[in-house]
Amino acid sequence: MTEFFASAYPWIKTGHILSFVAWMAGMFYLPRLFVYHAERAKKGSDLDTTFQIMERKLLKLIMTPAMISTWLFGGLLISTGVVDWSQGWPWIKVAAVLAMTGMHGWLSKRLKEFAAGTNTRTGRSYRIANEVPTLLLLVIVVAVVVRPF
Repeated sequence: MTEFFASAYPWIKTGHILSFVAWMAGMFYLPRLFVYHAERAKKGSDLDTTFQIMERKLLKLIMTPAMISTWLFGGLLISTGVVDWSQGWPWIKVAAVLAMTGMHGWLSKRLKEFAAGTNTRTGRSYRIANEVPTLLLLVIVVAVVVRPF
């Protein structure tokens, strides 16, 4: 079975990269939507409803499937045998991807608060949260490409 995954490596890697790009696009965009939602939409207004639809569809139709496929393709990449677990970089990457997954969960909870009309966070707090995926992306890419450890 490992031989099959090794021969499929370029396709698995492509799937992993495409999934990760889609996930990251959502991770950058959803907090930005939350900024405008928190600052501009009054609870129960048409704008509030519009933001909720946009946010829910982004999370449920793009981000979550992309996150799942990122993990799936990542697992398949590991099964090809290309990862040397004696080095530090794969552990750093895994930690950063776990943190990104945690951020995804945090955003999902914020979406539920907006839907329930119980959001108490300001646009500024969502602007700060919007930087977390950027920092994690930096860690992930440097870990994989530069392999400093």
